Amino acid sequence: MARGLRAFGDGFVSLLLPAYLLELGWTPFQVGLVATATLLGSGLLTLAAGLLGQRLGHRRLLLAATALMVATGLGVASLSSFWPLMLVAFVGTLNPSGGDTSVFLPAEHALLAQGAQGKARTAAFARYSLVGSLSAAVGALAAALPALLARHGELAPRTTLQGMFLLYALLGLVVAFLYRGLRTPAGDGPQAGQPAGLGPSRRRVYLLSALFSLDAFGGGFVVQSLLALWLYQRFGLSLEAAASIFFWTGVLTACSYLVAARIADRIGLVRTMVYTHLPSSLCLIALPFCTGLGWAIGLLLVRSALSQMDVPTRSSYVMAIVTPAERSAAASVTAVPRSLAATASPALAGYLLGVSSFGWPLVVGGALKIVYDLLLLAMFRRVHPPEELRE
Repeated sequence: MARGLRAFGDGFVSLLLPAYLLELGWTPFQVGLVATATLLGSGLLTLAAGLLGQRLGHRRLLLAATALMVATGLGVASLSSFWPLMLVAFVGTLNPSGGDTSVFLPAEHALLAQGAQGKARTAAFARYSLVGSLSAAVGALAAALPALLARHGELAPRTTLQGMFLLYALLGLVVAFLYRGLRTPAGDGPQAGQPAGLGPSRRRVYLLSALFSLDAFGGGFVVQSLLALWLYQRFGLSLEAAASIFFWTGVLTACSYLVAARIADRIGLVRTMVYTHLPSSLCLIALPFCTGLGWAIGLLLVRSALSQMDVPTRSSYVMAIVTPAERSAAASVTAVPRSLAATASPALAGYLLGVSSFGWPLVVGGALKIVYDLLLLAMFRRVHPPEELRE
């Protein structure tokens, strides 16, 4: 429930933040600076939360994060000057990206792993990812509320936008109430003698982090906005048609999380990550060679049904192959570099699309993802989670 409410808030905030800043009279360059500050600050906070989560206690860390979420909503709604808002963006919980790289992630992943063992752990992460994706989609739809209220309620656009950030703060209060009711395992609390960060699994986690960053760098070449741009350039697709296509790709992606848990029960987590990811990457590479829109849409739908099955399985796998004390640190160390790596490639993809409409970013992104899949299989096919060793 907490994940769903946070994702709902992230869904509308990520779309309304640039609109609000432009309404304040800011330049696009200033908006870009705020987005950069948000990504950098979120990454650093997530890393710190993971390294300190076991020492401070996951429940206490989550409650502190909700206080920051409330302060973020109130700060954005009440401030209009550049530097104060830059500070809020850097230290707050705003999340402009599609994924959930936030200060909440390490503690939530660690608690999920403690509350569900073996195959139930993967199923829990699948439901967690499903709720997050669907809630974010509903949140994106809610971003249309300010325009509707301004049109029919005789309210100023700035007022309606500020109201949405107040709603974001209110969601933080509700999430805090949910976290207060969490039953955490014995020993999950402030432990002065508990070492922070990674321990015996350090090498394994760093290697996974590097591999996941390669995958994310490849994924940055094919983010949704660039895919839509390529479809428009190549096939003259309308915005309405593109919205419909990406709605259905989002639905297929969300549903695939539950299927991934079932596949992992049969063939294991690493094989599920690789064997579903490889064909989706091949679909990506094949897209530029499509001569008709129908074939391109078909490949996009197939890819969407396969490409994100590694999300819950990846989270479950990381939590399974480290010790319980390392889980929050492992979650942040594998998530933060992945998020930062994905910010480097969209600019390169935009340059390639400007040079040619063939779709070279799709080929490059798919090829990098295939390299990641093969490296992951080669390096970790013999590193099994405990439930697979017992079978």
